[in-house]
Amino acid sequence: MHLTRPDPDAVRINPWLLGIFRAGVALLWIENVQWKRPPDFGSLEKFTTFAVDYPVLAPWSWIVENLVLPNMTFFGWITILTEASLGAFLLVGLLTRFWALVGMVQTVAITLSVLNAPHEWEWSYYLMFLAHLGLLATAAGRSVGLDGLLRPVWQASSSRLAPILLRLS
Repeated sequence: MHLTRPDPDAVRINPWLLGIFRAGVALLWIENVQWKRPPDFGSLEKFTTFAVDYPVLAPWSWIVENLVLPNMTFFGWITILTEASLGAFLLVGLLTRFWALVGMVQTVAITLSVLNAPHEWEWSYYLMFLAHLGLLATAAGRSVGLDGLLRPVWQASSSRLAPILLRLS
């Protein structure tokens, strides 16, 4: 079997659709921060406990049982800040590749905690991971996002941060 190059016209992505996709993923995170309100963080502890009650990976269950659950207030704040930041940065399309990676890591943590719990649809977590992979692969913030507006500034900059910002956008 001989593979040929794809037609360049066939792989074009409408920037507005990519922006809508990125905003949709952002809204997923923003909406899910609402039920994790301090001081008790809503049902976060219940869902985190699933990692111990319905283990997916033994080392992860041990970490959750011995590190996360005893320090739930700290991890609750980390979760809220991470997920709110994910939503905010993806929504405006700033440093999108970095936040797509953060979303992938957060999705893996969620998956390892709840995948085997009753009434969970495992494909929701696989799809969440793939959505972030798509944002990473397409540099979705360059389409109708701040990354697209700021890239020319970063490219023209002589700052040491400019190459890093270009890679993360």
